[in-house]
Amino acid sequence: MPPENAPYISVVGLVLAGGLSRRMGGGDKCLLPLGEKTVLAHVLDRVRPQVSRAILNANGDPARFAAYGLPVVPDIVEGFAGPLAGVLTGLDWAARNAPQAKWVASFAADTPFLPADLVPRLLEAAAEGKADMACAASGGRAHPVFGLWPVRLLGDLRDAVVVRGIRKVDAWTANYRLARVECAIEGGIDPFFNANTPEDMAKADEMLNHLSLA
Repeated sequence: MPPENAPYISVVGLVLAGGLSRRMGGGDKCLLPLGEKTVLAHVLDRVRPQVSRAILNANGDPARFAAYGLPVVPDIVEGFAGPLAGVLTGLDWAARNAPQAKWVASFAADTPFLPADLVPRLLEAAAEGKADMACAASGGRAHPVFGLWPVRLLGDLRDAVVVRGIRKVDAWTANYRLARVECAIEGGIDPFFNANTPEDMAKADEMLNHLSLA
């Protein structure tokens, strides 16, 4: 078991990599190279300091992620049911494997520039707003995949996904008090930029070079 990050002992980090990557021609886009590391390695460099433990939600053979040294958890709902099924999977894992965890913080696996202070900001926003959960935003646009989810709502989410067939994150969060954290776009770089196409990967290389020179 990796050492626990004491400041965020109550938070499990969930990196969502369960998509089909159709626009990238299939395969795991998070394993594509970006600079001297993979996209996933960049994501984990930013996620791990913010959480107690990190897990990866991915389907298929987990061996392809062995080098990253973290649990690989497939969707507990069949059929590539989307990010909400990934969040459900993360809450289920946390309830069974991290009894100290009160929250699961989710991140997309293809966003190498995500904020390094996102989790503390989400926790603060949820506490100040007495909210059930929190999500990120940038440029006035919400990014519900980057969210803070209470483990106590595992049963509610399971019912929504498994029984009622809800697939969109917004359709579930609409039933709760949701805090929103606006993250700045600096130097023309949106921290939630995600690489969906080969053209996006070329742009990500340019962004990484810009950050390296800054």
